[in-house]
Amino acid sequence: MQVFEVLSPGLLTTVQDRGRYGYQAFGMPVAGAMDDYAFRAANILVGNDPNTAALEITLLGPRLRVLAPTVLAIAGADLGACLNEMELPLWQSVAVQAGDEISFSGPRSGCRAYLAVAGGIDVPVVMGSCSTYLRGETGGFGGRALAAGDVLSAGEATPSARALVGRRPPPELIPSYSCEIDLRVIMGPQDEYFTEAGKETFLSSTYTITNESDRMGCRLAGPKIEHVQGPDILSDGIPLGAVQVPGHGFPIILLADRQTVGGYTKIATVIGADICRIGQAKPGDRVRFHATTRTEAVELLREHEERLKRLAAFIHQDIGRMWGYFIKVKGEHFEVTVQELK
Repeated sequence: MQVFEVLSPGLLTTVQDRGRYGYQAFGMPVAGAMDDYAFRAANILVGNDPNTAALEITLLGPRLRVLAPTVLAIAGADLGACLNEMELPLWQSVAVQAGDEISFSGPRSGCRAYLAVAGGIDVPVVMGSCSTYLRGETGGFGGRALAAGDVLSAGEATPSARALVGRRPPPELIPSYSCEIDLRVIMGPQDEYFTEAGKETFLSSTYTITNESDRMGCRLAGPKIEHVQGPDILSDGIPLGAVQVPGHGFPIILLADRQTVGGYTKIATVIGADICRIGQAKPGDRVRFHATTRTEAVELLREHEERLKRLAAFIHQDIGRMWGYFIKVKGEHFEVTVQELK
């Protein structure tokens, strides 16, 4: 079913899901939503599986004409969403009709909003994912950002989608986005390549996000971090949230579209529970890093997933359908499965 016509694309609007896993060994980045919490919440609000393809909207949003009646939700950043020039509530399921127009007046807080539609954005699955990897022109809508004139289709909505209209999570499950961002990190894997003064600089300084930041990495300006000898190492794998410090001494937080391997030292890694914070950061925002332990990082990730479980339970209560999140811990890793509860 054709659901949206793109009248204007905004700054950067792409189709994303949770990412393309299993192909990094072949050089294919994961991609996927930069703020996984807001992305999954938007899908839950319209009755989709939390991994269903949705639109990721960056800073300046698109203008879309609705082509068929449907249910949608926008979660994440407040980019001034409007329906027919009237304010459109965020973090809430909304019914729209053919001929309606969705627009965005400009950013108020945060950087990225997620527009989910009942049934999901219908694009081909490439290597197990609908996510757009822009540099590789892979996945999503023709491997690119949306452009004026594009027509988007949606899959089949679940029977419960209409029953969700008007529902929103309680305030404590809706994050706020600040210009001052505290990120918890686990030091390493190459923190021994930095002097003690360099590590102290990293953990005690405030850094500013630069205009060169993108989905690949968040580039920071501030005090230089001192290496012991130099920045080069034998290339190794790059985890999500790795804080890489090249020869110029300024940290770069590597994100969804990061390269799979790299040869620069990584002083620390942002914990999983805080990735969504940096996914909502924009140029000019300020960042501070705080060291934590692996044990605390695992517990914080468990709490992060529990919040989504509570959000799903609240939204789908009393309508006979709920997505359940089942979390198993294997060593230091989470294995999250999702299934429909009857």
